[in-house]
Amino acid sequence: MRDDYDERDLKVGEPKEWAAGVPGVAVALKRSYEHMGLVRTAETLRELNQTEGFDCMSCAWPDPDPGHRKIAEFCENGAKAVAEEATRDRADPSFFARHSIADLADHSELWLGQQGRITHPMIKRPGATHYSAIDWDEAFAFIGDQLKSLDSPDEAIFYTSGRASNEAAFVYQLFARAYGTNNLPDCSNMCHESTSIALQESIGIGKASVTLDDVHNAELIVLQGQNPGTNHPRMLTELERAKRRGAKILSINPLREAGLMNFHNPQTPRGVLGRGTDLADLHLPVAINGDLALLQAFGALLVEWDALDHDFLDRHAQVSTNGGVTSKPWTGASSHRRPACRASRSRKQRRCCGGRTRRYSAGRWA
Repeated sequence: MRDDYDERDLKVGEPKEWAAGVPGVAVALKRSYEHMGLVRTAETLRELNQTEGFDCMSCAWPDPDPGHRKIAEFCENGAKAVAEEATRDRADPSFFARHSIADLADHSELWLGQQGRITHPMIKRPGATHYSAIDWDEAFAFIGDQLKSLDSPDEAIFYTSGRASNEAAFVYQLFARAYGTNNLPDCSNMCHESTSIALQESIGIGKASVTLDDVHNAELIVLQGQNPGTNHPRMLTELERAKRRGAKILSINPLREAGLMNFHNPQTPRGVLGRGTDLADLHLPVAINGDLALLQAFGALLVEWDALDHDFLDRHAQVSTNGGVTSKPWTGASSHRRPACRASRSRKQRRCCGGRTRRYSAGRWA
């Protein structure tokens, strides 16, 4: 694949101590203006994630109830994603005439996405080296002929992108179901199918059961297996709200995310003019693939301390009394020395574990 960008332009500096704030707003508006122009930027972002608007396709973070949404109910990532979707750039038939299929395949996805929206239905004729444009009537007739030639609607698969908007996905699935099948895999479905099956078997529902109110009223929030400060920054606002209510936040991640250390909410005076809000009370930079050992250690300590809701366990769980974490001592756990806050640079983070190198053995830190 050809180089569409030069990695020598990358710059490595000191880790950031906080995220978002005015710089985040500036970057979002700059990218939006470059792709959409002033008027379209104002029209589009004003409707993003609003009750009568459209959902952001950047992540799956839930929207607050109607009446509780901010004027700007989106993050920097969302603004960038919408800007690429609503760009004024166009990939018209002349673009495909200049670039063969082999040439397009040689470019990165980043470059392809920057070429703009496709203006016409395109088709690859047998033996052709380029895509060529056809009109909509011919495109619909071609698709119809293919679908009518199948012995059963279930022989068709209607694949789409998990990054498509909710509105586009709704129309697409409606068409597939009207045709007679629910074969509607997308990249999210194919990525998370194992998760949904396991959750269904474990808790009776194939997706997360947590609501925004659960986050707001939690006493302890454990962030593990996700990078909210990078991938879904809208969560930082809800974490800030929980923090103001007294929640403790534990971040388990080899990466020390600046957004979880300190969040400058650009929609509050404190975030714009003040020092922002410290979020993570403790950052545990576990080694990659060390999550399971850490969770088993948590389980062993909870049993050792008898910090269990026995009534709940009696009603809803199958508790092992022979073997497993309930009775097996951690004498076989390997010991190793590791700075508990090795990636933390803030005073508060170092204080939480005394700035000491700690030994983990037999189910506890020493």
